[in-house]
Amino acid sequence: MSIWFITGCSTGLGRALATAVLERGERVALTARDPRQVADLVAEHGDRALALPLDVTDKAQIAAAVERAESAFGRIDVLVNNAGYGYLAAVEEGRDDEVRALFDTNVFGLVDVTKAVLPGMRARGSGHVVNISSLGGLAAFGATGYYHATKFAVEGLSESLAAEVAPLGIKVTIVEPAAFRTNWSGPSMRQSPVHIDDYAETAGTRRASTLATYGHQPGDPVRAAEAIITAVRAAEPPLRLLLGRAAYEIASARLDTLRTGFEAWRHVTLSTDYQGTD
Repeated sequence: MSIWFITGCSTGLGRALATAVLERGERVALTARDPRQVADLVAEHGDRALALPLDVTDKAQIAAAVERAESAFGRIDVLVNNAGYGYLAAVEEGRDDEVRALFDTNVFGLVDVTKAVLPGMRARGSGHVVNISSLGGLAAFGATGYYHATKFAVEGLSESLAAEVAPLGIKVTIVEPAAFRTNWSGPSMRQSPVHIDDYAETAGTRRASTLATYGHQPGDPVRAAEAIITAVRAAEPPLRLLLGRAAYEIASARLDTLRTGFEAWRHVTLSTDYQGTD
């Protein structure tokens, strides 16, 4: 029986994953800023579910939640850093306080939770860190530049973490969903109040199209949860797990675009090395 610690369990993918794990008879520390939102899961699954208050931007709450989970269940086998949200703005339209708050949750919150859980995993020589990134951690579009910046950060951080902890028996998987039927493009989405007319046809248009997807996204969070569990249970889990047809197609096209760009400027790239014999 594995012990899971999942952030952001109140709605969406976090809740779907927590539900699926509990239905398999495993134990889960369900964290949410308001733990009353997961009280029904605790009532249904009894002492295999532990509801904990957690705002990932609060280091004291992180420490308390990890300590309570380890005290109740003895360990944490799988950490899922799921808490996060989106932000709509052209780069020039982004407000400093809102952008910093976004990074505090999507990047630094993930870092702080991971750092709180890793000592126990290192002591046991086992564990699995699952970081929920996004297709937006591999490809970027107008109006979501700051969100992409947070997810590109998660991608790089996770790659480094994977290299560091692999010799210690700890695995890392980066999950990259496309558009799933969650609150991401609806109630959870935040956006800058600043609108600059010159960006109306680019960032402005995409702001509107992103919000219009709410309730119609092609991805199924229940199926996404099953995919994550399959990856975690694999003998050789993937470093990256794309979720959704759009994720596969757009990420594959991104690879082709990168290769084309690299090759087009190959002669200039190679010309910058020292030509001497030293």
